[in-house]
Amino acid sequence: MKNVQPRVAIINYGIGNLHSVHKALQKVGADAFLTSDSHAIAAADAVVLPGVGAFGSCMNALRSSGLDKDVLASIDRGQPLLAICVGMQMLYEGSQESPGVTGLNVVPGQVTLLPESVKRPQMQWNKLEASAGSSLEQHAGEWMYFVHSYAGEQNEYVTATVDYGGPVVAALEKGSLVATQFHPEKSSQAGLSFLKSFVANVGQNMTRINA
Repeated sequence: MKNVQPRVAIINYGIGNLHSVHKALQKVGADAFLTSDSHAIAAADAVVLPGVGAFGSCMNALRSSGLDKDVLASIDRGQPLLAICVGMQMLYEGSQESPGVTGLNVVPGQVTLLPESVKRPQMQWNKLEASAGSSLEQHAGEWMYFVHSYAGEQNEYVTATVDYGGPVVAALEKGSLVATQFHPEKSSQAGLSFLKSFVANVGQNMTRINA
């Protein structure tokens, strides 16, 4: 069977610079594309929800575009979805950063300010501690790049943390959903390795379905 590149839809809801994510996914073998089209998102083999800036700005932009419904539909149908940075934070119920703005409520808890004992934002490389059996397990001990002042609360879906004034949520998984507080596209070879694993898993699923 001919090797087909997984088509990965990067949700473009008008925030930030998405080109670094786009280029990184293409580099590791995905047929990645930016889109705000619901049909293209539904037809993709996987979806990426990026996020930069403030929680409230991202949530308001996502809801204004109507693409929040596409994100939730993607998760409901079991489509592989990768959420990055504020994209991960938006999966929570809400954030201290933007009182009154509700999140997507995919995972329980709030996004809270990092402790006073550390410099905010965390703008540095930090070493992952990953749960056994998770998709992050093979990246345990690797250094990923973080830029954030707020972090999600611990819950049953957390699969990786970093030490920054105590354990800070670095990643979570729920079904076919994977979310990272770190920026894999800015994390050099370790980040590219993580993205390559994500794309490879999508491709393997495609092979099983089409077999």
